[in-house]
Amino acid sequence: MTLKFYMTPGSCSTGIHILLEELELAFEAHVLNLPAGDHLKPEYLAINPKGTIPALVRDDGSALTDFIAIARWLGEAYPRAGLLPRTPDDEERVRDIMDYAGHVMHGQGFTRIFTTERYSHDPERHATIQAEGRAIVERGFDYLNRLMAGREHVADDFGIADASLFYIEFWADRIGIALPGHCRAHFQRLLQRRAVRQVLAEEGYASLLRG
Repeated sequence: MTLKFYMTPGSCSTGIHILLEELELAFEAHVLNLPAGDHLKPEYLAINPKGTIPALVRDDGSALTDFIAIARWLGEAYPRAGLLPRTPDDEERVRDIMDYAGHVMHGQGFTRIFTTERYSHDPERHATIQAEGRAIVERGFDYLNRLMAGREHVADDFGIADASLFYIEFWADRIGIALPGHCRAHFQRLLQRRAVRQVLAEEGYASLLRG
């Protein structure tokens, strides 16, 4: 049985897509149209009752439905690729960045920008909510920028946390939020990786590679 990957181009699933391509794994890509509500259809909810993306169905038929869980499983299942941290200090940094990127930057900041209506159905509140989201994101990048000072990658080499950091850097770049120096350098560095370039081209963002 081939891995089945449920994704939406340009979403957080882009980070998992990058890891799959880094590992050169064979997988079936199933694209979900979030605005059309594909993630809420019965056939997808049978796989992931949370209705979130990404999801990865493994060879035994079991599904992983959380970014961090999928990323860690890929690192553990294919250890030769060296995607997991090797030292306790790197493990702490990886855990911190992945948790912060997913739960704060994404879960509290970017959701206010991208899915404003979830916070209020009053259009007059939307600009304020989006401004709150941008403030959370900007403060978050200030924090992540300090963690990345003097580092090319989150750990010794490219790993699971770099894919996590990349997708929020990608989002910020797309909507005009300036990345601080170390995060900007990390983003530009990853844009030169084969797997990242392949994923962005496949997901419809080839123009970014020419920028």
